[in-house]
Order: sequence, then structure tokens, then C-alpha cells
Amino acid sequence: MATWFLIVIYLAFISLGIPDALLGSAWPVMHPQIGASLESAGLLSMIIAAGTIVSSLASGTIIKKWGTGQLTLFSCALTASALLGFSFAPSLLWLALLAIPLGLGAGAVDAALNHYVANHYKAHHMSWLHCFWGVGAMTGPIIMSYFIAKHGSWREGYSTVSMIQWGLVLILLVTLPLWKKVANLQQSKIDHNDLSDPSSEPTNDTSTEVNSKKVHPIRIKGVKMTLIAFLFYCGVESTVGLWGASYLVGAKSMTAETAALWVSLYYGGITVGRLITGFITMKVNNRILILAGQIIAVSGVVLMLLPLPNIASMIGLILIGIGFAPVYPGLIHETPHRFGKVNSAQLIGYQMAVAYTGTTFLPPLFGVLASQWSIHLFPIVVLIFIVGMLLSSESVNVALKRRQSNHY
Repeated sequence: MATWFLIVIYLAFISLGIPDALLGSAWPVMHPQIGASLESAGLLSMIIAAGTIVSSLASGTIIKKWGTGQLTLFSCALTASALLGFSFAPSLLWLALLAIPLGLGAGAVDAALNHYVANHYKAHHMSWLHCFWGVGAMTGPIIMSYFIAKHGSWREGYSTVSMIQWGLVLILLVTLPLWKKVANLQQSKIDHNDLSDPSSEPTNDTSTEVNSKKVHPIRIKGVKMTLIAFLFYCGVESTVGLWGASYLVGAKSMTAETAALWVSLYYGGITVGRLITGFITMKVNNRILILAGQIIAVSGVVLMLLPLPNIASMIGLILIGIGFAPVYPGLIHETPHRFGKVNSAQLIGYQMAVAYTGTTFLPPLFGVLASQWSIHLFPIVVLIFIVGMLLSSESVNVALKRRQSNHY
């Protein structure tokens, strides 16, 4: 039962990823039809991001009141309604209004499902969960491009994605009674197997101590540095995705088509990397994989910085993607182990909010730097972001090891 239910969760994360790249794919056709300027897409993107931040911050409280199942069901219905509204929207104003529930629903689903899997499933399931997000993110543009090419209609693309979301809502409604039942079943299995599982962290580390103290989660040692790691991770992941092609074109004199292909391979590296990482987590714990991934990402940036042929920069992009693969799911899955299960719902909500903040502000920050100086700064800025992420996450490990040794 738990395995079949996990498929439902994976389907939910695919559907979460599908709308993420729709706006960018459809906007060249959308904006002239609704009389909006080209740069208006940035406004819509920021409204969606603001909604995800708000709902992520509130998710911990809502999960405690409603439960993960009800929150996921309501949030998916909210996003499905917003996407259907997009297909009928006559103007930019309507799109801006619909972007609010789209962001609120997406942020709540993201935080709720991450919390549920972090607490009730093993690390490999978390990696595969985010792998399926990548599947969704790649599927959205395919759906939109099909309807634009075959029917010349971005509206049909949005309505189709909405129908997919409503199908998921129906599945979630039918399986709603299973959320608590599966959670209890999985928890008993985890408690029984943790001591013999090499991929799990020791049960006598920081979580036991933290659970016994009544302090606000944000004041727990290591939480703030973890949030900084999330800020840098999502900021640099989005920066590479947004500006990687511009760097290859502007600094390496590649064609736009070739640059776009290699950026898609960067996302492919993240997706495939998470699929492979899921198997590795059965033998290697999250903390080692997170560090290894960051080192691989650094090596990819170094390839881009060295005076080598263009193929080195392109391979560097793929290495960055592969290196990023274990970081985000690994950090989320560590949350209950590091800071206690009683705090995990609220903290994962904070992590999602900070992650979306990084996604919202760090890529435009590089855009300002590039416009004022040069696109050649791209690998240097990416390296700074990655090193900031690495130092933040490793400082948390050092702090927790000290606390554990003091505890004994």
C-alpha cells in the first residue's frame, strides 16, 4: 500500500513541475495577443513567487491543522483553477490576479509533500521525488509547444495542463483517507529499520535533543545557516538556468540553438542525477552526498573558468547540474534528523520560502551585474554562490557534531 501511495505522491510532484516552465514557453505568443509588454512576464513571475513564499511560510501551521492530505488536495485544486483561468484570461490584469492562487497553491503543495516524504520515507524516495519534478518541468514546455505548433493556441496548452491537474485532484480526493494510515505504517517501518540502514543518520543525534526543548524552530542551532544554504542553492540553480545560454552565446560565441540545447542538458543532469542519487542513498548518507555534489558543481564551474575549448564549458554545465542533483532533496530530508520531527513541518515551510526568495532575487541580481559589467562574470558569480552554499551547509554539520559530542 505504501508503495502504491508513493506513486500518487510522485504524480503530484510531476504535476507540480509541469506549470513551472509554461509561462516562459508560451509568453512569446501570449503577450502580443493580450496586449502586454515583453517584460511583463517578470511581473507575473514575481507575483507567483510571492505567493509561493507566503504559502510556504504558512504551511507548517496549516499542516498541523488540516494534515498533509487535505492541504495537498486543496492546493492542487487551487492551482488547477488558476491554470484554467489562465486559458481564458483576456488581459495582463487577469493573469496577474490568477498568478496569486497559482503561487499560493504551488508553494503549499511543495512544502507539504516535502515534509511528508522527509518524515515518512527514506532518502532515496526524496531524491526520486525531485527527479519527478524535473520530469514535470520538462513535460510542460512539450505540451505547450505542441498546441502552439499544431493549433496556434497557448490557451489550449494551459487548459490541457489544467485538466491534468484536475485529474490529480480526483486521485487525491479518492486517496485522502490513506495519508494518515500510510504515515503510521511508514513510521513504524522506519523506527524498526533505522539502526541497520547505512543511509540513515543515527537516531541518537541532534533530533532527540531538539525534540525535548521548547524553543522556536528558527532559534535552533544550525537552522539559520541551513536557510542560507537553501537561499544560495535555489538562487544559483535558477541563475545557471536563466543566464547559462546567454553566457555561452555572449562569452563563447555559440549559436542560440546550441546554447539552448546545452542548458536543457544542464536540467537533464539534475533530473538524471536525482534518479541515480536515489540508488546511491541506499548505501551513502545524505551529508556525504550533499558535499560530494557541491564539489562536483565547483569542478564544473572551474571547467568554465579555464581557458579551454568551448566543449569544456558545455561539459561544465552538465557537471553543475549533476552536482546540484543531491543537494536540495538531501537538505530537505535531513531536516527531521537535524532539528527534530516536531519542528520539521514549520522548518521545511521556512526552507521553501527562503528557497523561492533565492530563485526570485539572485538571478535578477546577476542580470544587473552582467548589464553593468559583462556576461563574462557568469562563472565567477556562480562559483561565489556555490561556495556560499557549501560553507553554509558544512558549517551546520560542524555545529551539529559539536552539539552531539557535548551531549555525550
